[in-house]
Parts: sequence; C-alpha cells; structure tokens
Amino acid sequence: MIELILGGARSGKSTLAESRAALLSRADPASKKKIIYIATATVHDNEMAERIKHHQLRRPVEWQLVEEPIKLAEVLEANNQSDSVLLIECLTLWLTNLLCHSDVKLFEQEKEKFILQLKKSQADIIMVSNETGMGVVPMGELSRRYVDEAGFLHQDLAKISDRVSLVIAGLEQVIKNTGDKYD
Repeated sequence: MIELILGGARSGKSTLAESRAALLSRADPASKKKIIYIATATVHDNEMAERIKHHQLRRPVEWQLVEEPIKLAEVLEANNQSDSVLLIECLTLWLTNLLCHSDVKLFEQEKEKFILQLKKSQADIIMVSNETGMGVVPMGELSRRYVDEAGFLHQDLAKISDRVSLVIAGLEQVIKNTGDKYD
C-alpha cells in the first residue's frame, strides 16, 4: 500500500498521515507492524525548530525515527519489510533540500532512485507533501522551479500510489483509491 497525502501548510495532512500509520500498524491483530517515521526536515532557524518539536511531541514514543534529508531511497531500501509502515514527512522539505544542494544533478538522481524503491517496496508507505501549485506563480526562478518540480513529483507519485488524498481544513478529499486498507 502506497499512499500520498497532499495539503497546504497546517491543513491537517500530518495528523491524517499519523492516524493512517496507526491504523495500518494494527490492521492485522495477529502481527502489529512497526512504524518508522522518516523525517526530512533540517533546522535552519528557530521557527523550523519549533515545527520539528511540535511533530516530535505528537509522535508516539514507540515509533522508530529515521532522520534523512536527502537519501530517501536508501532509507526505503534499508526498511523494505512487509512488517513495517513507513511514514515520510515531508516530501516538499526533501525537495527543498535537494534543490538547494550544491550538486545540481542530485535532485534528478535521488528522485529516480526514490521512485524505483517505492515500486519495489513491501512495506506500507505513507508520504506527506505540501501542495504548492494552487496559488500565485512565484516571481523568483528557484521558487518557480520548486513549485514546478513539486507538481511533477506529485504527478509521478500519484501514478504509483494506491491512495491519494488532499487535505483542506482538516478534511480529507480522496482523489484516488484502488484498494482501501482502512475499511
């Protein structure tokens, strides 16, 4: 099961993703799946530190944490087990880390490897990402590239996802559902 949850800032997408991970973890009463929270954020200022702290305080202590701002494909490969739920938070922060990296070819390389690992995964995967393409076209070149690349990434991920949701004001709108494990 691969799920993509999109939404704006403070839309409720993280809360939805965390509840989905908990549901998948206990979907089979005979074997509780372990939840691995994959965090892509890096601390650049006090505001981001507060956002990270907010997420940390909300997460159950029994969830495993992997912090990886760049090499998501390697984390997926290392945790490719059917007894796992991988919650990736957040793809747009990962995208930012890659687009701002000194190696200009790194984004395309890591994106390709990430999508390949998703297709190979035996774990349940929940991905969280900010939907940024619904507003004004940004004026700066890097900002426009970011919005464009996020849109292309979301399209690629939606194609291989079993479920895609958009969260607005804490309410989920299911866009794609090819087999629900939540019923």
